[in-house]
Amino acid sequence: QVQLVESGGGLVQAGGSLRLSCSASGSIFRINTMGWYRQDPRQYRILVASITSGGETNYADSVKGRFTISGDNAKNTVYLQMNSLKPEDTGVYYCKSIHTETTGRSYQYWGQGTQVTVSS
Repeated sequence: QVQLVESGGGLVQAGGSLRLSCSASGSIFRINTMGWYRQDPRQYRILVASITSGGETNYADSVKGRFTISGDNAKNTVYLQMNSLKPEDTGVYYCKSIHTETTGRSYQYWGQGTQVTVSS
């Protein structure tokens, strides 16, 4: 059993910054990939950024140059530094992990979501 706990969301003015964090705990043997998704009004979750355990990162075109994803493997934690925020960045951000548990089986888990609201 694995839990993902998110924090760092809030209300900011356009141009401001937030830093989201997501910490995984439980029967983890290895985290393969962690990512951040934004849920749109249709409740689809859109990939914003992801990072592998080896440090390889990917970003949605809309956030390149503004957001930075990073991870701390020792702490099983991933961060999303969000700079130059725009109103269109508003949404509920969910953390997702793809990991191997101590049983040897792989699973994916979602965090509880954290609200990011950017006012114009």
